[in-house]
Amino acid sequence: MIPLSDPEKLRYHRHLILDGIGETGQTRIRNARILVVGAGGLGCPVIQYLTATGVGKLGILDDDQVETSNLQRQVFYGFDDIGKLKSIVASSRMRKMNSLVEMVMINRRLNAQNALEIIKNYDLILDCTDNLEARYVINDACILLDKPMVHGGVHKYEGQVSVFNYRNGPSYRCLHPETIPASQIPRPVLGIYSVLPGIIGLMQVNEALKIITGAGETLSGKLMIYKALSTEFIYLDIQRNPENFNREILMKRFTEAKKV
Repeated sequence: MIPLSDPEKLRYHRHLILDGIGETGQTRIRNARILVVGAGGLGCPVIQYLTATGVGKLGILDDDQVETSNLQRQVFYGFDDIGKLKSIVASSRMRKMNSLVEMVMINRRLNAQNALEIIKNYDLILDCTDNLEARYVINDACILLDKPMVHGGVHKYEGQVSVFNYRNGPSYRCLHPETIPASQIPRPVLGIYSVLPGIIGLMQVNEALKIITGAGETLSGKLMIYKALSTEFIYLDIQRNPENFNREILMKRFTEAKKV
């Protein structure tokens, strides 16, 4: 591995002297290629802290524009950004925060037609979406490409985090079997407690850094549920269902989607 440069050693000094990370761990972070799907409430803290930590290549995938109702919890954006693409605003600000990180803007919506093409270029995928259909696509693509997935979700006052497809662990489908197509499930607009995406997003970053550096234990095989109003943590075990890893069935989904 290429040694850290002097500017990197200075910037990441507090990691270099930390047991469990050190120069080896920080070099792994510097060499990591991470894709963040979604630059909204979860994506904002995820992108910010991955940038500050010094991830080598950071892809930001989002095709949405900033809206006024986003400003209550999506801390990257201000009134001057309304109408602008989130991926452009986020990557521009992060380049100013840490020029050592390679920023890749992807102004697209992830779907079965493009997921394999995009995800193959990254080592680790962070699911920061609010789209159920996209989560299944991310999950299936990660299995086919042998990539781990860090999942985060928020709902009113409650959030959840888990790690899927990691070291023979369970997948998103093991937690949520797709009994009917996700595209047919209605998506009601619900309230979200403003600080909750920040809390859950940082927990996703924590899982990502543990995967990259090998420090600590990940949430693979467990779903962590956080209840904001009671500051309560609940952990549920997730059992691996081998049927959800049938590569022939998974590839068929992507092949059929491209024919549409």
